[in-house]
Amino acid sequence: MSVRFVIDSLDFVRNAGIHHGRIPVLELARLHDLLFDREGEVTYQITGYFDKNNKPTLHLEIKGEIHLSCQRCLDKLIHIIDLQNDLHLARNEVELDQNDEEDTSDAIMACNDLDVTDLIEEEIILGLAIACCHPEGECTMQYHDSTSSLTDTSQSAHPFALLASLKKH
Repeated sequence: MSVRFVIDSLDFVRNAGIHHGRIPVLELARLHDLLFDREGEVTYQITGYFDKNNKPTLHLEIKGEIHLSCQRCLDKLIHIIDLQNDLHLARNEVELDQNDEEDTSDAIMACNDLDVTDLIEEEIILGLAIACCHPEGECTMQYHDSTSSLTDTSQSAHPFALLASLKKH
C-alpha cells in the first residue's frame, strides 16, 4: 500500500501547492465493485491556487486506464480516464450554499486533513457513466447450444427467441 497524501486544503492553496503521484487501482476500494479486474494505475496532479474571484481552488488532473465490467455482457471494458476539474473550497456551509447558487463549478468543504487519494477516487466515480457498456454491437455475448444455432438472426430479432428455443428442448 502506498503512502496516502493528506493536505490542509486552505494551506495548500495559500502556498500554491503542487503535488503529483500515482495510485494503483488496487487501492481504489470504492471502485472495486465496478471493475473487471484491479490492474493498472492512475496518475494525478493537484494544484492549489486562488481563482480570478480570489476563491481558494484545487485543480485536479487525473489520467489512467481502468478495466470496468460491461453492464451488458459482463466482459472487460477498457475505460480511459482523462479528467480535469476545479474545486472551490468553501470555509463553511454558507459559502458552500452560495457557490451552489452562483457558480457552475463544483465546491467542497475546506478541511485540514483532506485525503487526496479519496478525492481522486471520488472524482473518478463521479466521472463514470451510470451504466458503462461497450458500444452497440461490440459486446462479446454469445449463446451456444449443441443442438441448434441460437445466434441465428431470425431468432435473435425477437427478444424471447432464446427462451422459446430453450422451451423446445
